[in-house]
Amino acid sequence: MIRNYLKTAWRSLLKNRLSSFINIGGLAVGMALAMLIACWVYNEWSYDRQVNNYPRIAQVWALWPGHKGAQRQLPAPVVDELRSKFGSNFKRIVMSSMTHEHILSFDQKKLIKAGNFMDPEVLKLFSIHLLKGGPSALNDPHSIVLSASLAKAFFGSADPVGQVLRMDDSLSLKVTGVYEDFPYNSSFKEITFLSPWDLFAYFDPETRYNRHSWGDNNWQVFVELADHEEMEKVSAKIKNIKADNDPFLDSAGHNMNNSELFLHPMSRWHLYSEFKEGNSDTGRIMYVRLFGMIGVFVLLLACINFMNLSTARSEKRAKEVGIRKTIGSMRWQLIGQFFTESLLVSVMAFVLALGLFLLSLPFFNELAETKMNVPWSNPVSWISGISFALFTGLIAGSYPALYLSSFEPVKVLKGIFRAGRLAALPRKILVVVQFTVSIAMIIGTIIVFRQVRYAKDRPVGYHQQGLFMMQMHTNNIYDHFSTFRNDLLNTGAVAEVAESVSPVTASWPQNGGLTWTNHNSIISSGPDFTMKGVTTEYAKTLGLKFIAGRDFRSGPHGSDSGKMILNESSVRYMGLKDPVGETVTWMKQNFTVIGVVKNMVMESPYESPVPAMYYLSPYRMNHVTIRINPQLSAQEALRRISPVFAKYSPSEPFDYKFVDEEYDSRFRGESRVGELAGFFTVLAIFISCLGLFGLASFVAEQRRKEIGVRKILGASVFNLWKMLSKDFVLLVGLSCLISIPIAWGLLHQWLQEYAYRTDISGWIFAAAGIGAIGITLLTVSYQSIKAAVTNPTVSLRSE
Repeated sequence: MIRNYLKTAWRSLLKNRLSSFINIGGLAVGMALAMLIACWVYNEWSYDRQVNNYPRIAQVWALWPGHKGAQRQLPAPVVDELRSKFGSNFKRIVMSSMTHEHILSFDQKKLIKAGNFMDPEVLKLFSIHLLKGGPSALNDPHSIVLSASLAKAFFGSADPVGQVLRMDDSLSLKVTGVYEDFPYNSSFKEITFLSPWDLFAYFDPETRYNRHSWGDNNWQVFVELADHEEMEKVSAKIKNIKADNDPFLDSAGHNMNNSELFLHPMSRWHLYSEFKEGNSDTGRIMYVRLFGMIGVFVLLLACINFMNLSTARSEKRAKEVGIRKTIGSMRWQLIGQFFTESLLVSVMAFVLALGLFLLSLPFFNELAETKMNVPWSNPVSWISGISFALFTGLIAGSYPALYLSSFEPVKVLKGIFRAGRLAALPRKILVVVQFTVSIAMIIGTIIVFRQVRYAKDRPVGYHQQGLFMMQMHTNNIYDHFSTFRNDLLNTGAVAEVAESVSPVTASWPQNGGLTWTNHNSIISSGPDFTMKGVTTEYAKTLGLKFIAGRDFRSGPHGSDSGKMILNESSVRYMGLKDPVGETVTWMKQNFTVIGVVKNMVMESPYESPVPAMYYLSPYRMNHVTIRINPQLSAQEALRRISPVFAKYSPSEPFDYKFVDEEYDSRFRGESRVGELAGFFTVLAIFISCLGLFGLASFVAEQRRKEIGVRKILGASVFNLWKMLSKDFVLLVGLSCLISIPIAWGLLHQWLQEYAYRTDISGWIFAAAGIGAIGITLLTVSYQSIKAAVTNPTVSLRSE
């Protein structure tokens, strides 16, 4: 019986080649896209799951006052407090620096690589697979553990254990282990080496000074819960650690520090990384859900094509059904026959989809900036793929099987069976569903790119053109900054140069104990201020615009060391009407405000500018910003700057980043979403048009005699084209009316995630609707015109 089903199904496919091509091609494209999205969703979902005890690992975060946001940077004493008062609640507590780049050198080879300084227990905490060395590899304060790729870059196939590397031309570190590289779907994929936290606390002077300060938010804390503990309960226990140990007292003696610590589980690091009103309900999970829905909808579009074309040919297959029922076929047998056809189409489409999937995977990896591989050796993948093909076949074949098998043989064989107008209603509904989804995706793609463009056109508060920055990994430039600056200016290639504690395009919150006076009341801030240590030339180098007061005066840290410059957001946040001359207390030191500058966009271009304060830092500043002479080309300027840099810091490579390029990289995430959405939209439209083309072909064939009669009676080609195209245009027009409110609601909600956002203009909906109708006319016009120009004697020959 199965053999007969397959033989009949194969003959049916060969007999109806056009519809078979459309069904198989459309399903293949839909399935390939669904497979790509499914792999991407799985890759996102599986982040960090390679770590043992994954559900019991967390990072300690701090909520800002008023739950306006959250940050992972914490003061170092938090670890001491956790260990002394809450040690029984945790199995492991690990202190860590932020991930920073350092110069590592061996013999003549120098590499700039990113790594962390962490407590030795990190090897067990994150289940790091050591290829060489043991669990005590980081116990020696002057040790370093390398990733396998970094060890190979330095030592090739030789054993690196026992070798000595130089870090930043100031530390000698002994290689005590080699670990397997973190996978691409790991939060630590950028880390290429690990070294003990105690070493960093010892050699970095600012860290030594602030080791016991509650106001220096520069460190990370990772924990693993004890076996008997629950995440929520422990999180509640530790929430007041910072507020109790770092009180900000107002004039009445009340503690104004209401920041709270909490545990952010590892299971939420990647997908739930954005905090709104104290909750981490947003982040990449939004895109996982979005693209997951797109994958389902695109596959549904392909299934709709199969349903439409199968039911459209119902009159042609009516007699087949009637004869089969007359000679004894049961309805369940007919359903089995039609399901066999759909499963055959689905399996053939799946084979073709695999090929499309493999061909498009490198392109998709590049577009999505990921590294997905096909797990050929995993039997679960094959079982999932085959199940996916069978499930698709059942979904696509369900409606045709139930519809075609319901025909009454008496009516069919007497010739009184007609599908009628209502028979086309389900097909029309399915076409409307197809184009509703496609038009909504067109609108969404336009809005995403519009939002990116809107943010790119935003004023950034300084002049980016001709500005580049470098991170210094040694003290050479800092120790001789004055002469370094003079030599650069003497080259004629540099207009100005300055130092700062952080890059131009980053803001690092570290404002513990920040208080000011407003209306005779002492007010304290939360950790949402950026304190930016700079040299006197910083504002001039960047081209910051003063709206009140003055800039720092030139000179060695000296004359303005107790002065501070605020940005507009700071003034607004602090409620100061006349800020110049006000006193601000930070880190138990009083600062006098001497100026106010326009807001400068340091972090996300989609968010409101953070309140920032600029001061002259007495500590090492390892970021140099240089403005090129506008009279010279960038290439010529860099050629002149390079020898000066080599003179003062010969151990460092001349590694620089242009500020405008670094700023543009902030748009990569949303641009990538737009590109992916555009890619999916094109495929959705292609699948919809493929089905529309097949339906137009069927309608033209079904009405060929009517067209012949109308031509004989004088109908023009234009009139016939209009008659055949009108129904499809009306259906797509209805899709526009349905998709517009749906798209507006979803996109309006999406835009609320951004403080700086574009509006949703009416022309976008008009453009999407006109475009969809235009695509529809192009799709159906071929079949319509072909039918309209056919000689009527050919279609009426049998009458």
